[in-house]
Amino acid sequence: MLHVLAYITAKPGMRETVLREFRANILAVQAEEGCIEYVPVVDLPAFGPSQTELGPDTFVVIEKWASPEALKAHAAAPHMQAYTERTADMIETRVIHVLSPL
Repeated sequence: MLHVLAYITAKPGMRETVLREFRANILAVQAEEGCIEYVPVVDLPAFGPSQTELGPDTFVVIEKWASPEALKAHAAAPHMQAYTERTADMIETRVIHVLSPL
């Protein structure tokens, strides 16, 4: 199994618009073979001093995939290509960590 943390930072003020596009794509992604988990998360407001906040323009996608092949197929899926095209002008940065459990 692979774990993925994708840090998506929208251009200022665009996070909700990007998340709307993201949410419209969730069911298609969750239906992909090998998708175990695929969920966007944002900061829990005012959690306290132990939290390092992402900020108002960033969200993280927490993903779990059954195999490297499933993750690669996800990246190449037509609905993901369409999502990328729809949000390209709204995204400032995308940082993706592909992780393996120990």
